[in-house]
Amino acid sequence: MSIRKLLNLGVSMILITSSMAQAASVKIDPEDFSAWLVELQTEAASRGFSESTLAALSNIEPDPRVLGFDRKQPEFVQTFEQYLDKRVTSYRIDKGREYYQANKAMLERIAADYGVDAQYLVAFWGLESNFGTYQGKYSIVRSLATLAYDPRRSTFFRKELFKALQILDEGHISVEQFVGGWAGAMGQNQFMPSSFLNYAQDYDGDGRKNIWQSNEDVWASIANYLSKNRWNQGLTWGAKVLLPNTDVDFASLKRSKPPSGCRAFRHHTKKLTHEQWGALGVEVPANSDLPDPIAMVIPEEGEKNAYLVGPNFGRILAYNCANKYAVSVGLLADEIVAG
Repeated sequence: MSIRKLLNLGVSMILITSSMAQAASVKIDPEDFSAWLVELQTEAASRGFSESTLAALSNIEPDPRVLGFDRKQPEFVQTFEQYLDKRVTSYRIDKGREYYQANKAMLERIAADYGVDAQYLVAFWGLESNFGTYQGKYSIVRSLATLAYDPRRSTFFRKELFKALQILDEGHISVEQFVGGWAGAMGQNQFMPSSFLNYAQDYDGDGRKNIWQSNEDVWASIANYLSKNRWNQGLTWGAKVLLPNTDVDFASLKRSKPPSGCRAFRHHTKKLTHEQWGALGVEVPANSDLPDPIAMVIPEEGEKNAYLVGPNFGRILAYNCANKYAVSVGLLADEIVAG
């Protein structure tokens, strides 16, 4: 193993250990949580939810596993190389191509209806739930209640919790089946409750927005999400480039006023022309359809590669505001239709 990889591994282990220690230090006072839950139940009742929906808030205990996961998310404790190696795997590429070819007519029909590109529907699907095979096992209500109680992002998760109760109240799914990821994401496309209410689709026409069991609804819901966030059909997300051997301070090229709403943009450079990137030793792929000018995700210390990113990269970030995640979607989508 190279010195660079050893150093990166050491840094990652320090970050993971620190994050685990931080999670272990988070204590939940049962009495305080119970008092908080009573106040939450009172507000839920004032919002007019049915008795059966309000029953979902009964006898909830906080889930300490959720707080542990919240403190050590892989987007923040793994290098780009480590993150991508675990997600854009040969298995996912092969399965993505297989599913794409087997369902090409339906995927392209949905993509055309929403003005997006079909390979991205499969890429999101593959990364979010391993093509629908794993949707999570955590109680949505319990997870969201735990995160709503925790002060770190309580306002956001409290809103999501009430959205989750709305989903139950509207009869989209039973409370027994209402399980998903540790942070409250659900279904084969791992929508948060607010995303479900804003973007979920009943594409197969059976009267349900069934992102848990209907592939057509899942793909259409992803397509609708991208469409509503102004996807540019036919344009690429970006490209992987080799960094020059010379020392270039890419951080000095950071945007002075990144877009608000997603912190990932803070780690992008300003847009430079292809010629300007070439002058810095970054070779833009020949005959590519990359926008000119174009930004770069600022590479981490020790990385050999970086990623030039166009407008559609921002649309992927709207789905999940993490640069490593968005790059993994783009790379997997490219591989699905490669050749």
